[in-house]
Order: sequence, then C-alpha cells, then structure tokens
Amino acid sequence: MSKIIGIDLGTTNSAVAIIEGGVPKIIENGEGARTTPSVVAISKAGERLVGLLAKRQAVTNPTNTIYGIKRYMGHNFDDADVAEDIKNAPYKVKKGTGGGVVVELEGKDYRPEEISAMILAKIKKDVEEKLGEEVTEAVITVPAYFNDNQRKATKDAGKIAGLDVKRIINEPTAAALAYGMNSKKNQKITVFDFGGGTFDVSVLEVGDDVIEVKSTGGDHHLGGRDIDRKIVNHILDEFKRSSGVDISKDPLALQRIDEAAEKAKIELSTSTESEINIPFITSDASGPVHLITKITRAKLEEIADEYIEKALGITKEVIENSPFKANEIDEIVLVGGQTRMPKMVERIKEYFGKEPNRSINPDEVVAMGAAVQGGVLKGEVRDVLLLDVIPLSLGIETFGGVSTKLIERNTTIPTSKSQIFSTAADNQTSVEIHIVQGERPMAIDNKSLGKFILDGIAPAPRGIPQIEVSFDVDANGILNVVAKDKATNKEQSIRIEASSGLTEEDIKKMQEEAELHKEEDMKKKELADTKNNAEMVIFTAEKSLKEYADKISSETKTEVETKISELKAILHEDNKEDIEKKSEALGTSMQKIGEEMSKQTDQSTTSENTDTAEDKKDETIHDNDNEEESK
Repeated sequence: MSKIIGIDLGTTNSAVAIIEGGVPKIIENGEGARTTPSVVAISKAGERLVGLLAKRQAVTNPTNTIYGIKRYMGHNFDDADVAEDIKNAPYKVKKGTGGGVVVELEGKDYRPEEISAMILAKIKKDVEEKLGEEVTEAVITVPAYFNDNQRKATKDAGKIAGLDVKRIINEPTAAALAYGMNSKKNQKITVFDFGGGTFDVSVLEVGDDVIEVKSTGGDHHLGGRDIDRKIVNHILDEFKRSSGVDISKDPLALQRIDEAAEKAKIELSTSTESEINIPFITSDASGPVHLITKITRAKLEEIADEYIEKALGITKEVIENSPFKANEIDEIVLVGGQTRMPKMVERIKEYFGKEPNRSINPDEVVAMGAAVQGGVLKGEVRDVLLLDVIPLSLGIETFGGVSTKLIERNTTIPTSKSQIFSTAADNQTSVEIHIVQGERPMAIDNKSLGKFILDGIAPAPRGIPQIEVSFDVDANGILNVVAKDKATNKEQSIRIEASSGLTEEDIKKMQEEAELHKEEDMKKKELADTKNNAEMVIFTAEKSLKEYADKISSETKTEVETKISELKAILHEDNKEDIEKKSEALGTSMQKIGEEMSKQTDQSTTSENTDTAEDKKDETIHDNDNEEESK
C-alpha cells in the first residue's frame, strides 16, 4: 500500500515528509537536501529545470527563472495584492484569458498552477526514487489565510502533477499536528508562521486526540520576500549614492543583488554585520564597477521593523478573537525561516511574556505535520480529530451591494449553512448569485469567488419567491454552493470557479502537457548523458593518443584521430543514436591502441624472459668453471 506524502508547498522552499515507524520523516530530494527551492526555469539550452538547479542559474538567466509563484496562486492579474510582485518580477507576468495571471518562459505562457505542478512533480519523482515505489496521494498545506480560489488552485496544481490530493490543510494546523506528536499534555498553543511569501498565525488547543483551531488570521502577501525586496532597494540606493550609477533597471544586476540580500539577511541572524561584495556589477566609462557595501543587524532590523510590527498586529487580533489571553498561551511554535531573525523572536517574546518554542526545525515542521495528516487518513498513526476553521467569512451579494454572511470566519469545518433569499424586482425569473469572501460590509470590497445564474423562477411580485442558498465547506476549506427555488424545486449547484480559475478541461490539458514534458525531459536527460559520455570517450582517446603516440602504428593513430573528428562534428547536434554509434566506433578503434600496447608488453616480457634465461645459462657455466677450479 503506497504512502500518502505530506508536502509543504512554500513560496521560497518546499519540503516533503512521510510517516515511517509511526513518526514523520523528511525525505531528501534528488540533490540530497531536505528542502527544495520553489524555483522553475528554462535553461539557455532549452532544458526545464526545477529546484536547486533552477535557482543556481537564476543569476545568469533571470528572465526565464520563475520564483515566488505561490503569491500569484488563485489571483487575478488586476488584484491589488499582486501589483507590487508583478512590478518587481525579473520575469514577464501577464494578464491571461479570463483575467488570471500567467508567466512567460521562453515565449510560452504558463498558469501559476502549472509552475507549482512542476515543483510538485519533482517532489513526487524524488520521493518515488527514494522509496522505490510509485506515489500518487498527497496532503498539501496552504497558508491559513488562503481564500477559496487559492485553495482550489493548489489542489489543481497537485492534480496536474499527477497527485490525488487527499486533503488541503492549513500550515499552522500542520505545524500543530507535528508539535502535537511530541506533546505530553493538553496545551494552548500559538503557531506563528512567517514564511517566504505569506504570514499566518493560529491559536489552537492540542489534546490527546483532538487538535482544535480556535482562531486564525494572516496576510497572504507578507513574508521574507518583502524584507528581501526592501534590502535590495537599500543596496541600490547606497550604490547609486556612492557610484552615481543607477542599476535598478538591470535584471541581471538585480538578480545578483537579490541573491546577496537574502544571503546577508540569513548571516545577520547569527552575526552583527555582513559584507556584500559583488564584483563587475556594471561598468561605466572608466571600466568595470564593483559593488562593495556592508549591512548591519541594526540596519536590517530597521528595514524589517514594519513587517514585524504588521505580523504582531495580526497576532494580537487573532489572540483577541480566541477564548484566551496572550499570557494564557502555553507554547509559541515558530514556523518559517524568517522566524530565525533575533528581532522577531524578541518581539514575540515581549508580547507573550515567554520564550518561543524552537525545538522543531521551522523549515520542516509543516511538511512533517502534513505527513501526520496523511498518516491519520491512511491509518498509520493514531487517529487525531483535527478541527480546523475557515479564515474568512463567506457570503453572497444582496440588494444594494451588501455582503450578507452565511458562514462567519473561524467557523469549524467541515460545515454547511442555508438561508432563504428572495427577488428584488417584480416578475423576476432569474437571479444572479454572487459569492464573496471577506469581512467588509459591502460585497465590492471583498474577494469575489464567482457568480452563477439560477433561472426558471416562476414570475411573482418581488419578495414572494423563496430562494434557498446553501453553502457547504468541506474539510479542505473548499466551498460548494447550491441555490434552489422552493416553489419549483429547480436548483443550480456549482463548484465555485473563479474568473481566474481552471476548468476540468484546463486541468486535463495541463496534465497531458506535463506528461509530455516528462517524456521530453527524460529524452533531454538521456541526450545530455549521451553527450557527456561522448565527451569522456573523446577525452580518453585524445589522452591515449598523446601518451602512446610513438608506440602505436600510424594506421591506428590515423583511424582514432578520424573517429574523434567524426564524433566531435556531430556533438552539437541532438541525434542521440548517431552520437552513440560514433562513440561506439571510437571505442572500438581505441581497443586497437590497447591491443597494440598489450602486444608490445607481451613481446617485451618474452624478450625479458629470454634474456633472463641466457643470464641463468651463463651463471650455470660460470659456476661449473668455478667447480673445475676448486677441483
């Protein structure tokens, strides 16, 4: 029976875990690392790269390297949330059909779900290679504050990658599950999750068999990337001030600075100063210009302060919405690499009045919790009742543009709620149901999840028809809506599709493309391996010729040189079979060098043996002479 893997699909890095021996275990990727950069690229050679290999070449290929795709999931291009990300992205971000976001790679448009699917597909492949078995089921985590569209987009990404997503769970809840595995007593905990691109905070009660979310909140556009961006701007300003050169529009320079900014930020968690040294960042009339500057921990804290305070403001609100006070919280569990920043830890400690719990790796705890949930579903670990909540209220637009809530935020899921509505005009035969998510009183100020029409309503004065609207939120936090005319019993049920969402046809097409690319990628890898092997054969042949040039026949030497030239001539082509044939032909010719050298060795050995025999014969004669003399 195959395992259900737990995946933390992060903005900056992703991780995967399984249950082994009843406990969660992180699975290393193909490169031997415990986390995988959430980066996808098309190399200059046209090869699709995912993870560490994609990240490594980002500096030299910024326009074809996609990172931070999670921040576009489930969004429209015109959403205010993504405007800053679009403006700062070194790659092309465009408006797709239906108003959604698409990114461009080598002239082809991709939806965020497709890019995420590439990351998930690599994770799936790496796990399969480690376990030696096929993996088809997964639990994937999302920020607690992800809305309905973003959750669906994540599930769709899993589907495109060939995964049956058994459950979507909130990241703080997953962290609590992992923490709860080691917890010996009933506790009130707060999970403070400051990741690369999103921030979440949840208050939970963790018991022996129940983990119940009491309150949750967050900001799906607040994370370490925002701090990185501000560090980059600081470095650009410093460089312009000292050199007089503005490099803010140079994508290659920006990518190098971005990488250096992230590195400096990490260093400043353990040191008080970090030097940023980027040689040949640009050039002017006098020649190359180098970027050399220093950033102190104090400066970083000044830069990060607004984001830390924003996160703490959300935390205070979540605590106020829970049944507990800050000083009643037993443990504060830190999640996300950004929580290693000393200033952030200090501010959390000041607010709660106690040291945060840092016993679990903040980069791995979410994936481990997802694996625990997978283990619960599979019966591999003791059953834990997980009572999660919806992060934002769900409702519909009613007369006057008002947002009428059907399900309030922090309601435990799964849940369902029905309410009767009526028409706003006489003889109205159809109504538009506009579903929104958010806390604002007017529908226009909340997130639109989708619209649909219920028609066939019997004509009647306004206010007479009875239209029952039912909301059903499943355990994944995904909404289904049914509208029913009570008089005619005609109903319309839909799985909400946002204007930027994917249809089943879209997903099927993307699955086929992903499978096609899987074959293409395999062929490219095989071709690359064949070329590498050919290069090695050429190197060995040339080395042998140089070493044995005066010891082999001119015919053999000429033959090997000809075969080397023939193989070199086709190395730039992409014909795998021809390269293999020419490599084999060169290998066969090289055998002649070996045969000739072996023959020479044999002859030399025979000659030496003959000489030795002659010497022994002389010695025998000499000995006999000595014997004669002694007589």
